[in-house]
Amino acid sequence: MSLRVVETFCSIQGEGKLTGVPSWFVRLSGCNLRCRWCDTPYASWNPEGDPSTVDELIDRAGASGLTHAVITGGEPMIFDQLPQLCASLRQIGLHITIETAGTVYPETWTDLSCDLMSISPKLANSTPVDDPRDSKRIWQSRHEQRRLNRAVLNRLLRDFPEHQLKFVVESPADLAEIDQLLIGLDGVEPGDVMLMPEGTKPPGSEDRDWIVLVCLERNWRYANRLHIELFGDTRGT
Repeated sequence: MSLRVVETFCSIQGEGKLTGVPSWFVRLSGCNLRCRWCDTPYASWNPEGDPSTVDELIDRAGASGLTHAVITGGEPMIFDQLPQLCASLRQIGLHITIETAGTVYPETWTDLSCDLMSISPKLANSTPVDDPRDSKRIWQSRHEQRRLNRAVLNRLLRDFPEHQLKFVVESPADLAEIDQLLIGLDGVEPGDVMLMPEGTKPPGSEDRDWIVLVCLERNWRYANRLHIELFGDTRGT
């Protein structure tokens, strides 16, 4: 049994509560969404990669010598083999982060090993409106229908008390949608909510300063992309 994998690599965790932690990453290839600003189109819009077995991935993770593993994509939660991969990573003693959009969580998964559930709900700014990659507007409609699933979000928040919600924002206009989404979500503390400026370059002051002010006002967290600052928009980092 194998998973389609774009890449595995060792790097510094660039986002969220574990920013700065040396980590082994596995990027799974395939996604149920098509974000307009996706920074890993080779795992979504044009999925690449080759099949790898869980045993092969565990060998790579163990050989890294690192204590933290990050399973990302694409969308890891669409892969039937994810629970097996997580269980095997846990067996070799790794701390596990799963990075997900929070739209998929199979009911049959009752024992998913995860130490930090990193959820990035997709706002309306993610929908690929009039995107040249979607000339027939198939993904525009499909993405908009799929990008939020409150029931799945609440299950993830309940089942994984150690969690974070990362929102990619473009302007203050996005705040109303975030506020509306947070209503009715269980177990979300202010320190779990993170705002991240959209883009694949370090943000300028005009894109950064308003987010800082909002985080100060609401006790939310400003989420930079440390890996972008360190390495640029480069694969394998």
